[in-house]
Parts: sequence; structure tokens; C-alpha cells
Amino acid sequence: MNNKLSETNSNAARDGIRTTIIGIFVSICLAVIKIVTGIIGNSYALIADGIESTTDVFTSIVVVTGLRIAQMPPDEKHPYGHGKAEPFAGLVVSLALLIAAVLIIVQSIKEIITPHHAPASFTLIVLLIVVITKEILFRSILKVGDQYGSVALTNDAWHHRSDAITSFAAFIGISIALIGGDGYESADDFAALFASIIIIYNAFKLMKPALDEIMDATPTQLLKDEIIKVSNSVDGVIASEKCLIRKMGFDYFIDIHIIVDGNLSVYDGHEISHKVKDKLSETFSQINNVLVHVEPATEERLSREHIKKQIKL
Repeated sequence: MNNKLSETNSNAARDGIRTTIIGIFVSICLAVIKIVTGIIGNSYALIADGIESTTDVFTSIVVVTGLRIAQMPPDEKHPYGHGKAEPFAGLVVSLALLIAAVLIIVQSIKEIITPHHAPASFTLIVLLIVVITKEILFRSILKVGDQYGSVALTNDAWHHRSDAITSFAAFIGISIALIGGDGYESADDFAALFASIIIIYNAFKLMKPALDEIMDATPTQLLKDEIIKVSNSVDGVIASEKCLIRKMGFDYFIDIHIIVDGNLSVYDGHEISHKVKDKLSETFSQINNVLVHVEPATEERLSREHIKKQIKL
């Protein structure tokens, strides 16, 4: 791994771990405040919100662990590194969201069918503080996740957003219960039930990119097109026949087939392949390794539509 790539990965892991640890301390404080306030203020929606915050702590610890493992260098047993730990952590986060939502649904239904008093008005102040705090956490962690293309950080950020959603739903539910008076005591429980449905939707939405990365799905067509464009800009490359991309944590591994003049010597073809590898590594900071396969230009190969398109461009 070159120094530039190593520094990028180190920065990604460091920034991700720092923002996640901040989120852990904030979630612990908010969980305690919400659960205590919910018990005193007679609001299960707030208690459920506190329980959801405790899952934030668990998932954030998983994310920190995943980031630490992902930045470990390759070894004999893991020649491609430990990058898969990062999307695996993201998958655990999405599963934790699902479990939390199911628990909230079960308890909300119990509270709805069990008569109880309306929540206290002071719980609204706590919920408002929670919504603002969690939204700030969401935006700060998501920014780092998007910057480094981290599935785990992005999912962790959305876990905080889900907490903000449940808190906002509880705020609305409690407000309805207080304004409506008798007969509206369960409004905050219905609010918790509604919020859990949103959480389930987000959990499935976040699960897909984590699974895609674990299954080595191609990141984006745009990235593939850019890699082919850079490869074709190297002297001696006529076109690129194949381009396979897989993401391992913060790194990309590229397998590319280039087409060159079939009359070139093995040495010249080998030199061109090295130039392609160097050019791609210089252009894309997150590329860990490039495997270049050299194909001779033949009439059949050059007649293929995707090759003709590259030559025209």
C-alpha cells in the first residue's frame, strides 16, 4: 500500500472513530435522561426512545471496532486486508435497528391496550433537546461517512437520525395527549409505534449497501467509467475490454483488461500495463491495487459495441 493511500485510510479511520466515540458519550447521556424522564413523566414513548438510544451505544461500539479492524494491514491469512470488517459493522448496525424497532412495536402495543395516565408536560422539553442533539450528531457523522465512503459510518449516522425521528414522533404524540385530554392518553404510544415503522424502513434501506459491499458489488457505474477513461488515456492502450471493481473497507481493488497492439513484444505490453496501474493509483487515492490483464487487438475484439464506443470517444 502506498504512503498516500495509507494516510487516507488512517485519516478515515481516525475521523470516523473520533466522531463515533463522541456519539457514544452523547447517546449514553441522552439514554439515561430519556429513560428517567419517561419513568417520572409517565411516557412510554420517551422510555422507548431511551431504549433506542442504548442501541445507539451498542451499534456505535460495533462501528468503532469495525473501523479499527478495517485499517489493519494485510497479513498471510488476509492478503486483501481486513476492509470487509467495515461493511460488516454497517450490516450489524442495520440489524440492530430492526431489533430495536420490533421491541418498540411490541411494547407500544402493550401500552396501547393498557390504560394509563397522560404524560407530563415537562417531557416535551427533554424531547426537543434530544431531537436537536441527535440531528446534529446525524449530520456530523454522515459528513464523515460520505467523505470517506464508509457504509458503517453512514449507517451509524442514520441510527442517530432514527433516534431523532422517534423523539420527534414522541413529541407530537405527547402534545396530542396533553391537548386532547381524556381519551388521548395513548397518543404517545401510537407515536412510538409509527416511529418504529419508519425505523424498519430505514434499516432495510441501510442494509442493502452493506450487503452489496460484502458481496463485492460494483460500487457505481460512474466510478467504472472514470477508471476506464483514465486507463484509456495511457499511451499504447487502445481500449479497455473489462473493468471489475470491488470495495474493501476504504480501499478499491481493480481488475482491468486493456487492449493493445497485438504486434507488441511481451516486454512492451508489460510496460504499458505498469503505466496503467501507476496512472490509476495516482488518479484515485483510494485504489489499493490494480491487476492489469493485457489483450491483443483483434478484429473480433475491436468490433464489439462497448469497445467501438470507447475508440470513438
